[in-house]
Amino acid sequence: MVAEPCMQKSLDKKLARLAQERFHKTFILADAKDADMALGIAAPGPARDAPAGGFPHRTLAEYRGQMRRIVRQGLIDIMLMSCSTSEQLTIREKLFEGSGVTPAVRANDATDIHLCRGDGYAVSPSRPFATTTIDHIQAGKSPCASWERARGANLGLYSVTFNNIPEMDRQTLQGYKDFRLEAEARGFRHFLEVFDPNVPASVHHVADDLIGAFVNDHICRLLAGVPTTSRPIFLKIAYHGPRYMEELCRYDESVIVGILGGSEGTTYDAFKLLAEAKKYGARAALFGRKINHAEDQLVFVEMLRRIADDEISPEEAVRAYHGRLQGAGIVPTRSLADDMNITVAAMRYTAGGVLVNGTRNIPEHPRPARSWMASPAGTSAGESNRHDREDL
Repeated sequence: MVAEPCMQKSLDKKLARLAQERFHKTFILADAKDADMALGIAAPGPARDAPAGGFPHRTLAEYRGQMRRIVRQGLIDIMLMSCSTSEQLTIREKLFEGSGVTPAVRANDATDIHLCRGDGYAVSPSRPFATTTIDHIQAGKSPCASWERARGANLGLYSVTFNNIPEMDRQTLQGYKDFRLEAEARGFRHFLEVFDPNVPASVHHVADDLIGAFVNDHICRLLAGVPTTSRPIFLKIAYHGPRYMEELCRYDESVIVGILGGSEGTTYDAFKLLAEAKKYGARAALFGRKINHAEDQLVFVEMLRRIADDEISPEEAVRAYHGRLQGAGIVPTRSLADDMNITVAAMRYTAGGVLVNGTRNIPEHPRPARSWMASPAGTSAGESNRHDREDL
């Protein structure tokens, strides 16, 4: 399954469609391959053919090679990269010219995504920081002439983390404000990632069953002060279950809500997450580690695309994925039976809205009458911290 060559970016077409009809079935899919901004040596993912005692991870060159293949496949809408990778693929190689895929760059790297071996940053309150600049993302140099800005990417991911610590959260908000003003001045688009608190619960003091509410309220409060010209084109958040997704989507229908794919898990975790998030209002998803750790990334992306386009169910997709692996002679990490298990807490709820793993549910309230909100509500325990960042 390969998309036809295209000059117009699929992202722009989908944003236009969703602007006309917010809950149209159109879905934005992104591959988040910006992990070199966070993980260091481990970023390219595991080397499946590594010899015993050899280096267990792929190289940066192999990481970029996989990006090229996925872009040429043409089934994603966005390829998210580091600035240095975008310089190579977007500016030097012109990989995205004639492609329907939009290049994007992680525009900031706050301390909570610094996931180096031996460090403790991931559980220290997030502090705003950006290694790169918009000039470097757009033109590969600074300063740059206005005409040079078209050479590189014109879309960035900016991430924020609220920890219920007033001064730290104020610094986070100020950093985002400064970025927005610079982005608006340079005609630079962005989407906004809002992480769950990255400090332990004993520090942030937000109840597990209120993490989704905490994040939603911060998003709505923040965006209330942002005019259209400076707003993110969509959001990227952790999935906290149906009710919190519905709540955010119905609050302001001008806002497109997307989900992050999470860290390690089964193939069914990823496929079911996508289907459930879309069912309850999400219209974008960014998968990082789950694509990068797949036995066959191209087939995995194909299945995500088919689920997003309502062509196949998550269950059918897992079976089809394993069938393709078998046909290619690739030994799967898990057996089909094991890969059909749900291990993500946000996905483990019954028809009555009670989580299978016993996590507390939020109280029921009157529900809006929308077809995509038809299923009973559930929630997750605000699963902490490092796992969300490990989606990188």
